[in-house]
Amino acid sequence: MPYTAPIKDQQFVLQAIAGLEEVLALPGNEDTSVELVDAILEEANKFASAILAPLNKLGDKGHQLADGVVTTVEGFKEAYHQFRDAGWVGMRAPVEFGGQGLPALVTMATEEMWCASNLAFSLCPLLTLGAVEALDHHASDELKAIYLPKMSSGEWPGTMNLTEPQAGSDLAQVRSKAIPQADGSYLISGQKIFITWGEHDMADNIVHLVLARLPDAPAGVKGISLFVVPKFLVNADGSLGKRNDAYCVSIEHKLGIHGSPTCVMSYGDNGGAVGYLVGEANKGLAYMFTMMNHARLGVGVEGMAISERAYQKAVAYAKDRIQSRELGSDNSAPAAIIRHPDVRRMLMTMRAYIEGMRALTYFGGAALDKAAKHPDAAERQKNQYLINFLIPIIKGWNTEVANVVTSLGVQVHGGMGFIEETGAAQHMRDARITAIYEGTTGIHGMDLIGRKLASEKGLTCFTLLQEIDATLVALGQENDPTLAAIQRGVKQAALAAKESADFLLARFDQQPKQAAAGSVPFLMLMGVTLAGWLLAKSALIAKQQLAAGGADEAFCQNKLITARFFAEHIASQALAYGYEITQGAESTLALPDDQF
Repeated sequence: MPYTAPIKDQQFVLQAIAGLEEVLALPGNEDTSVELVDAILEEANKFASAILAPLNKLGDKGHQLADGVVTTVEGFKEAYHQFRDAGWVGMRAPVEFGGQGLPALVTMATEEMWCASNLAFSLCPLLTLGAVEALDHHASDELKAIYLPKMSSGEWPGTMNLTEPQAGSDLAQVRSKAIPQADGSYLISGQKIFITWGEHDMADNIVHLVLARLPDAPAGVKGISLFVVPKFLVNADGSLGKRNDAYCVSIEHKLGIHGSPTCVMSYGDNGGAVGYLVGEANKGLAYMFTMMNHARLGVGVEGMAISERAYQKAVAYAKDRIQSRELGSDNSAPAAIIRHPDVRRMLMTMRAYIEGMRALTYFGGAALDKAAKHPDAAERQKNQYLINFLIPIIKGWNTEVANVVTSLGVQVHGGMGFIEETGAAQHMRDARITAIYEGTTGIHGMDLIGRKLASEKGLTCFTLLQEIDATLVALGQENDPTLAAIQRGVKQAALAAKESADFLLARFDQQPKQAAAGSVPFLMLMGVTLAGWLLAKSALIAKQQLAAGGADEAFCQNKLITARFFAEHIASQALAYGYEITQGAESTLALPDDQF
């Protein structure tokens, strides 16, 4: 089934919720207008729908590895070259290295299209841009000059090499070695696993960012350094030199995202892979977090995007599939299944989740831009705290919800959803990894309650809850039954969030296990609450646009209906999450290990 980007909803959220015009007014963004953004979205939709979407099912067959070289499925290489040549890779890359320097908020909307049309393909430019950010922030001027122009253009994609067989989420266990050489380079040796797009034939060179330890490095995460290890060494004149000692020795056979080669990379089997230190020694993990935070936000976009693709497919099937008569109808003929209440419930659940994810994600994108470019230092700091708080929620909630939404997509198809030929199952399989890579939901839950909630004593959390209260007051001032229903649903979620935050803050220092037991429920609770709030704001704005006249009446009514559905069917989950947090820790921890 073809994919069409939901441009109208994207534009609404960009302007009404994320504050696009305010972002475009930030220093450095003056050359980007709303009209230009609209044109970018239109062109991105054409590329996503015409070039990337048709390759999605072909990519599901998987790429082939032979003699250390991954040959991509027919069409991927050509599509990447078109993508690269059109300038899509460098949208957010620094202008001084050939990028376009566009706001994160704008590129987030195009990233949604790449991820929805072909999630596996989208991972290559996603990681490249993350590597660009890490090098731009931390590398020497010499390394920047050699690598960033080619990476910003997409000519040399980038990868992130953290995980090892014994070092998954616990990077303190990293064993890869880096031996200093007389010329200032290092010889890297070790094995890395789960390396996305670690080897392929779509580019002449690949730039690996690799975590490794120097001989005198202290133990644990304080002894990890970051290195640039290119597939091919670069000569002094910028041309490519000899092949580096960095090879893909196998590709994983996975549940989903078959169109993205997940590589086992071996460094130094033939004497040592030449690498170059990024920044200072033993600060590699901190540097890599620049890339990881970009990737984590990007994975949140993935969750939203793959949900949109699954929803579009489910809607098309529900309108086309004729089965059973419609309840309450005088017509005895079978009807399209979209006329059946439970199918509508599933489709509305999918739609409401997606619109909530989009509002929350774009809201985070605006905070990212303000944290980087706002002229007022206090505003930059405030927005940095905000995006820090939001990243684990956007990544964790969006991806957990994506698993629900894509599963519903299969369910709408009934038995045909279980048949691979239909295509609904691929979306569910592809979505599954999003809640795992770039940090499992459990890791992000702990990050949220520790580094974000407890470390600042709830300041950002309670500031957001105050903003929610202000929206609730505004809803209450409207004499409208739909807005009143939305207010009731969001209010109960906000109260549960406040009670749960207080509970966790009171126990985090002295009873850390009790707090940790509620970390993922708190993440999910905040996702539901914040998404419900932003949909409530959407409903208020839609109502105002209707009252002003001249608005797209059907679109505005749809926003009101979807926000009400979220408030009545999804926001109530907050009560269950809150009860789980405040009442459920003891039973989570009670069972002895040997009884599992």
